[in-house]
Amino acid sequence: MPDPTRPRASLRTAVVWEVLQDALDRRVKATGRDILDILDTGGGSGNFAVPLARLGHRVTVVDPSPNALFALERRAAEAGVADRVKGVQGDVHGLFDVVERGGHDVVLCHGVLEYVDDPAEGVANVVAALRAEGVLSLLAAGLGGAVVARALAGHFKEAKQALDDPDGRWGSGDPVPRRFTAEQLTGLVEGAGLAVAAVHGVRVFADLVPGVLVDTEPGALDALLKLEAAAAELPAFRALATQLHVLGETPGAAGV
Repeated sequence: MPDPTRPRASLRTAVVWEVLQDALDRRVKATGRDILDILDTGGGSGNFAVPLARLGHRVTVVDPSPNALFALERRAAEAGVADRVKGVQGDVHGLFDVVERGGHDVVLCHGVLEYVDDPAEGVANVVAALRAEGVLSLLAAGLGGAVVARALAGHFKEAKQALDDPDGRWGSGDPVPRRFTAEQLTGLVEGAGLAVAAVHGVRVFADLVPGVLVDTEPGALDALLKLEAAAAELPAFRALATQLHVLGETPGAAGV
């Protein structure tokens, strides 16, 4: 579940956590094992890995940044889950230099595809890390959210450029190398042999609402969280999300 000490952070993770928690519960029930083996590619300092370890699961984090892995180690120790979290330096293209192929019940690929040279190869690799019955949680930057954000900021030319650009970039100063539509992400997941179990928009409204309103208006955060959850699965709103979340299942896991 999202960290209750960081309420604003829940706006960025609540929808993903709800979908992921349900998938984990189904995997536990299907396998008969309370402890799952989870791989978190690009997991950084452990925003997902540490809470997953708190649930009792074993989590391996693969990240190219030594600093992020150091922060992960410290964070896991502070949370009392150092024995269930392992960090290794690497990336999705060289994934099997550092982790076992076909050895994981669940793989997280969050905030990775935006930065890899070949997204299709990246998805194929993380899928190959799954067991015969496994689940992929894929989170990536959404095109629609960037277009709306630039337009609302008055940068209409940049909004149009992002809409027209093959990678969804609004200009040379854009810090995100690549953005996706829901159709592109589901195509990558299906192309790697998985069935798409769910597609959600993440931060449909959260990045458009003034932070001061959320912080000062009584009940605003809870109301916004409920609005995000209600809109997340609706295609019309999903297309406007800052991020898109796709849950994929191997043929053996689909329909469990």
